[in-house]
Amino acid sequence: MILYPAIDIRGGQAVRLLRGDYAQETVYDADPVDAALRWVEEGAEWLHVVDLDGARAGTAANRHHIERIARAVDVPVQTGGGLRDAYSVEAALAAGAERVVIGTAALRDPEFLDEMLERHGERIVVGVDARAGRAAIEGWTETSDEPAAELLASLARRGVRRMVFTPIEVDGTMTGPPLDQLEAVARDLDAELIYSGGVGSLEHLEQLAAKAPPAVGGVIVGRALYEGRFTVAEAKAALG
Repeated sequence: MILYPAIDIRGGQAVRLLRGDYAQETVYDADPVDAALRWVEEGAEWLHVVDLDGARAGTAANRHHIERIARAVDVPVQTGGGLRDAYSVEAALAAGAERVVIGTAALRDPEFLDEMLERHGERIVVGVDARAGRAAIEGWTETSDEPAAELLASLARRGVRRMVFTPIEVDGTMTGPPLDQLEAVARDLDAELIYSGGVGSLEHLEQLAAKAPPAVGGVIVGRALYEGRFTVAEAKAALG
């Protein structure tokens, strides 16, 4: 299981939100490149970078920081936030991202998603965020009527090979992943799932490694790393 240290960018800074609430923000690094370099120095093999401004506004706002990160490190970068048209996706890839995560646009514009899958294949990841088991969109500000488990399954049937799943209720809380919910969405999933949300201890990572369905191939960790609950190296060891 691959560890993805998270770098969420808002206003040019590396921050974390609590339960997806933009009003509950903690700033950890004035320059997100500092966070990227720190995680790579500790042994990170991937980075997960989110443009929070872009996610909320619907237009990429921190592409230059993503490009700075990609140039500064020698590991692949996965990035999302505000990637809702072909130009934004192409620009993120041109900025140095190895993969791009499409969220709202994948749910609202199936033809756009199909086009991106045809052009870029497995470099396209779909982000599915859930609140109370329902898919959330528009930078977590709106909740749809579609159950997250059904959405993930339908995306896999359409050819999406990798997805990021975040239960918003636990995001940033460090209270642990909801293993029952993860089991429900990933048990029969015919695609790779990268889990995100609530990890606060090495025990949580060990539980994911031992109990998560086989489809779960990675975990994104943010606040716990920033607050020194464990190091990247310790997290990798816990994930086996």
